[in-house]
Formats: sequence, structure tokens, C-alpha cells
Amino acid sequence: MGSKITVQKRGHGSPAYRTPKHRFLSKAKYPPIHKNLRAQVLTFEQDPSKDVLLAKLLLDDGRVVHVLAAEGLKTNDEVFMGPDAKLDIGSVVPLERIPDSSSVFNLEIAPKDGGRIARTSGSFATIVSHDEELGLVTVRLSSKQVLKLDPNCMATIGVASGGGRTEKPLKKAGTGRAKWKARNKRWPVVRGSAMNAVDHPHGGRSMGKPSTVSRNAPPGQKVGHIAASRTGRRKGKMKVGDNKAR
Repeated sequence: MGSKITVQKRGHGSPAYRTPKHRFLSKAKYPPIHKNLRAQVLTFEQDPSKDVLLAKLLLDDGRVVHVLAAEGLKTNDEVFMGPDAKLDIGSVVPLERIPDSSSVFNLEIAPKDGGRIARTSGSFATIVSHDEELGLVTVRLSSKQVLKLDPNCMATIGVASGGGRTEKPLKKAGTGRAKWKARNKRWPVVRGSAMNAVDHPHGGRSMGKPSTVSRNAPPGQKVGHIAASRTGRRKGKMKVGDNKAR
């Protein structure tokens, strides 16, 4: 009898697949900002759960918080936060005050949610325009997706630190293992078709066996294309505006 497949092991919640939250420093969300604040960068710290450096800030009201560091920020620099804060690299201000064509990161989707967009290393979004009639701010992400957000949503001016991280190759498997072990992520990802039949539903199969599986299948069988309406590439030409072809 074969062992449990990875899907079952992860669903069981064993320590091997449990997120080590006790190792993480902070969620790096924006602190409650009710007035203009001035902060000093004490130091930079690396959080295993993030690819961006965290800037440890000392606010003028005595609080110590962690935020995502902007590219070009240095120790002992001053960072400004608030509705009327100074527009500078690393400043946290509402979208309504940021000029068009500016680069921002760690955007809020809704006011006071702490920041949820463009939080990876080297990422940023661009302010496209301010619609005064609708009262919304148009933002274009690096994926070319365009969002319309509330002008009261906060964002950090600049580009997230750690850009170019993916340009350095891992070179050997041990480096990749250490990288993903810090987060208890699934690694390495082995193809099911490369396994034996006792270890995976896709293992040891010959041509002709479908990769689709029912949505009501048991955990040991629920791999591949789950409840797929169709598989394979599309054939024929798709007409512009034809929703059925999509």
C-alpha cells in the first residue's frame, strides 16, 4: 500500500506543512494613522516570510512599528505619515495627494486595511489619474491591470526594496531547499506522472487515462484538473466580442 499523497499530508496539517508564524517579525501593515506623524528609520530587518526588507521605525509618539522599506531608504532617514505628510521617498500618504505618474507600493484596497497590493520585492504601481467626478483614483499595476481605488487609501511613495532578487539563480537544489524551508512551503514539487502508481493517482499510468477528476472525489484521488469543464487547447478562431469563445 502506498503512502498518503502530498495533498492529504498538507490537508492534515502536520508540522512539516505548518507555517512557522513564530519566526515572522511582523505583518508590515500600516499602523493606525489619525494625524501627521514623523518617524525615524532605526534599522532594517529581514523577515523570513517576506522578500522585502522591513524598516523598523520609531514614531514621534513613541511607537515602534515595522513597514515595508522603500528602495533608497537609509538608516536614520526621516519618514512621514499622514493625510498632509511631506511627499518624499518612503512617505505614507493617501492616494488623493500623490501626483499622476508617481510610483507607489503597498497600496490599500480599502481604507485602513493596512496595505495589500504591490508588496513583493521591486514591485510598484503607477498613479494614472484622479477622477474628481467619480471620486476615484486610477492605478495601473505592473501586470497592466487597472484599478480604481478610494482616494483615502494609503500608499507608500517609491519602489519596494529588494528589486532584482529573481535575477540571481539558485544554482543548486540545497539553496532552494533552504529558501523554501524558511516558510515551510511545498518543495520540491514532483510531477505525479513521475511517481509510481501506489504513490499518486497519476503515477505509472499509460496514455489515455484522463487527468480530470470529480469535485466530489476523495482526498486521495482529488488531483489534476478538478471539476474541469474542459481541457486542452482551444481550436478555431476566436472573434472579438465573442463571450462564448472565452
